[in-house]
Amino acid sequence: MVSISLRDEALPLLVFLLLLQATQPGVSRTAYEPTWESLDSRPLPNWFDDVKFGIFIHWGVFSVPSYGSEWFWWYWQGSKVASYVNFMKKNYPPDFRYEDFGPQFTAEFYNPLQWAITLEESGAKYVVLTSKHHEGFTLWGSKVSWNWNSVDVGPKRDLIAELVLAIRSTTNLHFGLYHSLFEWFNPLFLSDKNSSFATRRFVDTKTLPELYELVTKYQPEILWSDGDGDAPYTYWNSTGFLAWLYNESPVRDTVVTNDRWGNGCICKHGGYYTCTDRYNPGHLLKHKWENCMTIDRYSWGYRRNALISEMLTIEEIVQELVETVSCGGNLLLNIGPTSDGRIPVIFEQRLKQIGQWLKLNGEAIYSTKPWRAQNDTVTAGVWYTCRPKEKALYAIFLSWPSKWELVLGEPKAMTEKTEVQLFGFEKKLNWSSLGEQGMVVHLPALSYSQMPAPWGWVLKIVGLNEEVKQYKG
Repeated sequence: MVSISLRDEALPLLVFLLLLQATQPGVSRTAYEPTWESLDSRPLPNWFDDVKFGIFIHWGVFSVPSYGSEWFWWYWQGSKVASYVNFMKKNYPPDFRYEDFGPQFTAEFYNPLQWAITLEESGAKYVVLTSKHHEGFTLWGSKVSWNWNSVDVGPKRDLIAELVLAIRSTTNLHFGLYHSLFEWFNPLFLSDKNSSFATRRFVDTKTLPELYELVTKYQPEILWSDGDGDAPYTYWNSTGFLAWLYNESPVRDTVVTNDRWGNGCICKHGGYYTCTDRYNPGHLLKHKWENCMTIDRYSWGYRRNALISEMLTIEEIVQELVETVSCGGNLLLNIGPTSDGRIPVIFEQRLKQIGQWLKLNGEAIYSTKPWRAQNDTVTAGVWYTCRPKEKALYAIFLSWPSKWELVLGEPKAMTEKTEVQLFGFEKKLNWSSLGEQGMVVHLPALSYSQMPAPWGWVLKIVGLNEEVKQYKG
């Protein structure tokens, strides 16, 4: 266990790292206008398509009750779902308020260096932390969230600054921040909503000041917006903010944004598309997209009442990653830490398992491009990626064939030229041609314990009778 404390050193060192990052030579820039036509023309920074895999972290006051969902406050006092109402009646006094959970969000076991190590071991290349969810509690000392932030209440620490420093000083991970535009019960937002969003007091005094502060203070490489509260982008002044972000902010050359900037924007405007939670179209899209999904099938935040059967298996996570990348997307896999700052063991295990798989098979994932066929037309459970420069095709199969023969209907192989390699196995594999119908790869007769990876396997195929190139939807 790493025992170095970042609490006192975090801010001075963070400032130094951010200044160093900001002074690096940038790419040539275009001036973007505050219109979707102009903003949507901005090319996505190349690094985002290369990394393929990131970790989402949902952490906040909702981690204290840790019951049902990170939407606990809304389900309890907004829509008044019976199970949540009964949970509070049974376990808390009648006058208990949601705000009373704040001091119990203690983070006493929060070790950002250990988090950074675990995140890097997962094989992920970027991380996105919830700076503020719909409850409005901020994980930093927000100047416009008085007495409802982690510096004034609970941990009495800038939780974001500590993780930023740990990640940027010890790993190569790209750091991003999630931010909810609206807040369920903020009186200013509710007042604006009652005016059919004709007034903008909440935006001007809360949302926009927070966004500018987050960007200038922490310089995130991803700004993951969410929670439009059914308000249009004009209410949020999203185009005005994004024009500043792309033109003037300290991360203007490197920052990546998503598509959740107002009612009607999702899957239509912004940077990359998320479309819906757990979005996995199963086919190639013309626009870069991300599949944000969570290990816990029912919640993004930590749940004390979760069952092991409600967690994705490592086989399911590998399948989700492979399908997503084959279709041109990135996978953002979520975990929910506890209120005392621990990454639950089941999440840590899954992260280490996917890291183990990527350590062997990452060549077929990172910096790859979609091929002309995303999956095989003959054998189910086979997905393709490629590297055009290396003229290499990767066939990722998720079930080991019982007769040690894998039929691939898509690759056009050539006798005495096409070579097939199984990652983790030294010898090149034999194969047979099926003419126009593809090829049969003869796999080594390995026992389960001898297999190079137990949750999915990769064949690297070179020397095909066709150009290996990237395809776009």
